[in-house]
Amino acid sequence: MDDEFKRELLERLKAIEERLDGLDTSQSQLQEAYARSRAHLRRFWLRPPMWTFEQHSPRPLDLRSLPAPPSLPKHVPTIAVVTPSFNHGQFLAATIDSVIGQNYPALSYHVQDGGSEDDTVAILKGYADKISWRSEPDKGQSDAINQGFAGVDGDIMAYLNSDDILLPGALTYVAKFFAERPDIDVVYGHRIFIDYAGSEIGRAILPAHSIEALRYAGYVPQETMFWRRRVWDAVGPMDRNFHYALDWDFMLRAQAAGFKFARARRFLACFRVHDAQKTTKNYELGRKEMQRLRLRNLGYVPSQLEISRAIAPYLLRQFICHWSYRLGLLRH
Repeated sequence: MDDEFKRELLERLKAIEERLDGLDTSQSQLQEAYARSRAHLRRFWLRPPMWTFEQHSPRPLDLRSLPAPPSLPKHVPTIAVVTPSFNHGQFLAATIDSVIGQNYPALSYHVQDGGSEDDTVAILKGYADKISWRSEPDKGQSDAINQGFAGVDGDIMAYLNSDDILLPGALTYVAKFFAERPDIDVVYGHRIFIDYAGSEIGRAILPAHSIEALRYAGYVPQETMFWRRRVWDAVGPMDRNFHYALDWDFMLRAQAAGFKFARARRFLACFRVHDAQKTTKNYELGRKEMQRLRLRNLGYVPSQLEISRAIAPYLLRQFICHWSYRLGLLRH
């Protein structure tokens, strides 16, 4: 065997060896990617659906799938709705339309804007006498809500943020629910998640209300929540010291005062998910406010493990409700 043939053979063997090493590396990378994918999939399936906003690709929100509005009760209560607003002009018209489009005969609707610098005021002027509104600086969302309710009155109250929307028939349903359930003071329902463009990206089906779970986590979908005027009169307005967890603070005060909550078996509103929303931008502020509320109501700040253990029974029921609905075993 001459030297040239040996050299050529060694080069080919080396090339084969390098190729095998490359295949080994590729196989390892594929195994790692597969493991990460499985781990991500497990996290997706096991994460509570009520806090998983993007559950599927965006698709048109099909309002035809929702049940028809019920008939109005014999005595039609006044419903007061306030929308706090600040620089949400791109969403505000959809929010307003979702409220006045309810065609509820005893509606008092007010938009309290914090002096927006976008096209909010022009949008509000376009609604002329269909709504009441003011645009002036405020001290935050809680202050705006309080100012709004100072100018309107109603047997039933609610506030709807300027990027969320009510679903058709929500006000009629709430009015009838309260008429048939005089023992209930606060009612809320299921929610639909929508994206920036208004396309549906998920749904949250909630089980029956849990007093214990609410003490540890603010799980009630605020945009679906309505309460009787007597709750507001008894526990007071929104606390201006809270800018993120103001809704949970109000719920906790109402629950501590003995008012009774109920979860309605109906989709009442849509929660819009987008990059500019307050819940996305101010997570650290929200975490601190939630710690304050837990300290006030529990007497200490529980660890994340303690919180998880306390709300585990509720989350399990929510998980079952969600997938029963997705599989067609439940209708709402």
